[in-house]
Amino acid sequence: MKRSIKSRLIRSFMLIILVTVVFLEVLLINGIKTHYYNNVEDILTSQIEFSTTFYARYFANRNLEEILIDDIDLFWQHTTAQVQILNTSGEVVLDSLGIPGTEPLQTIDFKDALEKGKGVWTGSVSYSDEPVMAVSMPLLYRDETVGLIRFISSLEATNNVIRDISRFLLILGTVVVAVSGLISVFIANSITKPLKEVTEVAEKMADGQFKVRSQVRVEDEIGRLSHTLNYMAEEIIRKETLKNDFISSISHELRTPLTSIKGWAITLKSGDEPDKELLEDGLEIIETESDRLTQMVEELLDFSRFTSGRITLSKDTVDIKDTVKMVVYQMMPRAVNNNINFKVDIEDTIPPIIGDENRIKQVLINILDNAFKFTGEGDVSLRAYEDNSYIRVEIEDNGPGIPDEELPYVKDKFYKGKNSKSQSGIGLSICDEIMQLHDGIFDIESELNKGTKVILGFPKEVRSQ
Repeated sequence: MKRSIKSRLIRSFMLIILVTVVFLEVLLINGIKTHYYNNVEDILTSQIEFSTTFYARYFANRNLEEILIDDIDLFWQHTTAQVQILNTSGEVVLDSLGIPGTEPLQTIDFKDALEKGKGVWTGSVSYSDEPVMAVSMPLLYRDETVGLIRFISSLEATNNVIRDISRFLLILGTVVVAVSGLISVFIANSITKPLKEVTEVAEKMADGQFKVRSQVRVEDEIGRLSHTLNYMAEEIIRKETLKNDFISSISHELRTPLTSIKGWAITLKSGDEPDKELLEDGLEIIETESDRLTQMVEELLDFSRFTSGRITLSKDTVDIKDTVKMVVYQMMPRAVNNNINFKVDIEDTIPPIIGDENRIKQVLINILDNAFKFTGEGDVSLRAYEDNSYIRVEIEDNGPGIPDEELPYVKDKFYKGKNSKSQSGIGLSICDEIMQLHDGIFDIESELNKGTKVILGFPKEVRSQ
């Protein structure tokens, strides 16, 4: 069974909360226990220090045995704790509860009192079920340790207080975990609900419902995902419209020459023998329309190869200067026939490049063909020169230009603007693909009613395919 993001978020939140609460509970309970035990230790220490100080001030000139006989009550008159007097061997000499000592005392408080001047021990004793704390300090006679005094206090009351506080903290921790769990569910819903909505919208888009839109609630990562989905749907609709327009346009473009060819074929096939002039006109039209069909089919084949990634460049050393001159020579008669003022400026010092000469010619012819189409009887200029990194070819016309809203899309597949005279709408996209394969530059600058400028840049050193 697949776990949802919501369940994983809740589990993660609860794990973090539970670990944090348990850690804090252990830390607080241990802190409280240490605090209360330190209080008991401080009280016993204060009381035992009073007794040892009193002894040192008033009875230091008498030995311990004399005091135990005459003034035994001075050791426990200031405390309610159990008081033991021990000799330096650890044997209990006197116990305020009258409990006889059986074996020499070996607890840590006895050893620390002899070595460090004070010792503290917590544990259990044989004569009581209650845990106890013992504090021991030495008794000095003429600067020598003659015995030890030991105060022992029960920890039962202290432990009861610690248990009550611990129980309260555990209940409080349980409440915190429960409340945090509810908050975790709310937070998880706030994350997963928008994700669920985005997923539902994506599923509808995958089903072809591109008019649905994802609602943007918050400008966060999910909001940006919604924007991306909406933009994707708009682009799909736009590309679908372009594709449909392309199919409609190419069907019309193919039908027109076919109709002309078929019409003239029927005319020339008719029973009446056509005169020579009519025959020549018909054959010329059939040839022209066949060439137009061939060009469209070649564009479509090129487009198919580029989009499927099956096209490769046959790269070699290309004298780009001679290639540009060859294209200019090829296009010049058309410029003359159309009364176009075709200006050419090619630097003589342009070095060779590495590239596919035929594909470079295809790009140049396509760009010049568009410039001649849109210029009418205006001016078209071609300039080829070298700069720091590229061999640049700039083709500029003074035609109607391209509107600003259409300029970003003119290199898109199937795109045909309002004033386009393209047959298929894929010529510039093919040029763009060829320039990308050459790692080159293909920029178009245009201003409405002033003309268009196309900038081609061929790297001086191109990586081989």
